[in-house]
Amino acid sequence: MRFGLTSPVVTLTPRGHGAWEESAGAPELAAIARAADRLGFHHLTCSEHVAIPEGVVATRGGRYWDPLATLGYLAAVTEKIRLATHVVVLPYHHPLEVVKRYGTLDRLAQGRLILGVGVGSLEEEFALLGVPFADRGPRYEDHLRALHAAWGRREPVYAGSHFRFSGFVIDPCATSEHPPLWLGGRSPRSLRRALEFADGWDPFHLAIDELRLLLARARDWPLWRERDERGEPCALIFSPDQVFDLTTAAGLAGQREQVERYQEIGTDVLSLRFRARSCAHLVEQLEIFAQEIAPAFEVGAA
Repeated sequence: MRFGLTSPVVTLTPRGHGAWEESAGAPELAAIARAADRLGFHHLTCSEHVAIPEGVVATRGGRYWDPLATLGYLAAVTEKIRLATHVVVLPYHHPLEVVKRYGTLDRLAQGRLILGVGVGSLEEEFALLGVPFADRGPRYEDHLRALHAAWGRREPVYAGSHFRFSGFVIDPCATSEHPPLWLGGRSPRSLRRALEFADGWDPFHLAIDELRLLLARARDWPLWRERDERGEPCALIFSPDQVFDLTTAAGLAGQREQVERYQEIGTDVLSLRFRARSCAHLVEQLEIFAQEIAPAFEVGAA
């Protein structure tokens, strides 16, 4: 396994953030990013929402920093850690917008971008942006095909069901032709799409027992077996809802047990959150995790 960090400060979700995050900003975020980079964490995240309907703030949270600006800033203050969008809502954008903007970010980050994408679920936000909601599934799949055709290409060409382009120059484009592409969601359909279009599946709000049952069925799907036969398995990236304070013995034991449970279901990358009283307290927990837990589970561990 590898271990990433669900970035604090940039997203405030109910029951998932500390009070100190409400007034924190760029200095605290940079300090945490530098610590995670130094300690060998796999990635940092940032989500996308343009505007949250008031009626769902209590469940979704209301703060979402823009991922392009945020990850561009973090690219400048780190050296090795990957930068993951978790997730960009593809139907909000034209494929060439994503190719140009995040391709530029990938270039600035020297190839450290992980492009996490999703289909979107907030109908009010779609309406606000003037984007059709009803056909977002087919539009999303065509967007994914268009991304594969256009990413890293200076003169991309594509003709699909919803998008067509040729005769345009995209410069700069990404440093590589294929960055890691992770698909979000929480349904069997989202996993099927990940198996068909992406490098990894990065769902949200699924308990470990739900994941275990879904993966047990999915391993019998033809798409899963075909990828295994090609030697191109779909990476499993999970984000536990449980939050621990590792500065207590109970929290440390609980976190170790949680990681073991995710290892048992075949997790490749785990995005973690820590309950902290301050920025300094969070950095302390990153250090404890890197020293006390990660070495037993990371790729190459004895």
